[in-house]
Amino acid sequence: MTVKAILDSKGRDVVTIAADKTLGEAAALLADRGIGAIVVKSGDDRISGILSERDIVRVIAREGPGALEKPVSAVMTARVKVCREEHTVNEVMQIMTEGRFRHLPVEKDGRLAGIVSIGDVVKRRIQEVEREAEEIRTYIATA
Repeated sequence: MTVKAILDSKGRDVVTIAADKTLGEAAALLADRGIGAIVVKSGDDRISGILSERDIVRVIAREGPGALEKPVSAVMTARVKVCREEHTVNEVMQIMTEGRFRHLPVEKDGRLAGIVSIGDVVKRRIQEVEREAEEIRTYIATA
């Protein structure tokens, strides 16, 4: 199973925000959409960063509620790990585990092409394991 298969199934829509928007605006968008991270995108669909709800909570804990007036660019992770459509579920799981993050933008030809979450990846991996187990049961039953 590849990232492309996940995106083909779940869709390629990604919630994005501009780097000059405030953390308050980003928090409202995260809450409205019920998501945990938002991709910061430049005007040409290139990934500029990623901002998670954890990033916002951490800055508020350090600086207080006034931090919500800061621009997204001040808090976002600018060196974003990405994956490509050709990556397998296992490769993406490894990237997420090593980096200790739950969202991974998908890049194609240098531009944002989608996003996968740890939930997407785990769901697909469970489906793979269940399919493999059923194939083994069928093989044993017909042998």
